[in-house]
Amino acid sequence: MDPNRLTGKNILITGAGRGMGAANAEHFAAQGGNVCLGDLDLDAAQEIADKINAAGNGKAVAVRMDVTKREDNAAAVGATVEAFGMINVGLFNAGLNKPRFFMDIDEDNWDMIMNVNTKAMWLGMQETARQMIAQGPQEKPYKLINVGSIASRKPLVDVTVYCTSKYGCLALTHCGAIGLSEHNITVNGYAPGVVVTPLWEQLDKDLVDIGFKEKEGQAYEDIVRDALQIKRVSYPEDILGTAAFLVSHDSDYMTGQMIHIDGGWCIQ
Repeated sequence: MDPNRLTGKNILITGAGRGMGAANAEHFAAQGGNVCLGDLDLDAAQEIADKINAAGNGKAVAVRMDVTKREDNAAAVGATVEAFGMINVGLFNAGLNKPRFFMDIDEDNWDMIMNVNTKAMWLGMQETARQMIAQGPQEKPYKLINVGSIASRKPLVDVTVYCTSKYGCLALTHCGAIGLSEHNITVNGYAPGVVVTPLWEQLDKDLVDIGFKEKEGQAYEDIVRDALQIKRVSYPEDILGTAAFLVSHDSDYMTGQMIHIDGGWCIQ
């Protein structure tokens, strides 16, 4: 790992208090990036920020944010600028899932998932881009990075709303790449499959609760057996390199792309 690869990158990460968001924050900072960790759970985000600062490479700050609120997105962007002088990268990682069969979906389930996974991404992209445009042009592109999912390529009957939300993430990536290109802002994303994080651990339990699986762990086993070409689930360390590539100058000539890191699930 190059401790200077991301030097000069000031990065806002949403949903950074745990899971992939926290792992990305630590990984980016270890390569010299400065990170603002936004999360509804400020204590969790602050714990990760303290760990990063103690490690002594990139710097970190934490901010409480409800990603579904425009004012919180604007405040998190402002906190990034206040701490580091400007913002170069926005990584929109916050997300959740709550499985329901198609006929069991209600408005509360729909609104909760769509607000966090899709509306919040749009708000974050817009507020971050607004600041980038105000900062003025720079030689290298500004970057917006969206966390998608295999669910934008594979319709899954037990998580219809989640699939819908992630199709929306894909559309935001494509449309944002076109709409923001005149400002030298690229928009890309990455789409994991099964990553062992708190989100997937909760989903595994929820699938048992709705009767889709008989026991905890069965979802992992069935997907590995039936869908993946690489016969294991993934872990955060399997995703970090692609995320860092999208943050770095190595991806400067990319925009509108969603990279799948799914063990070969999407080719089935």
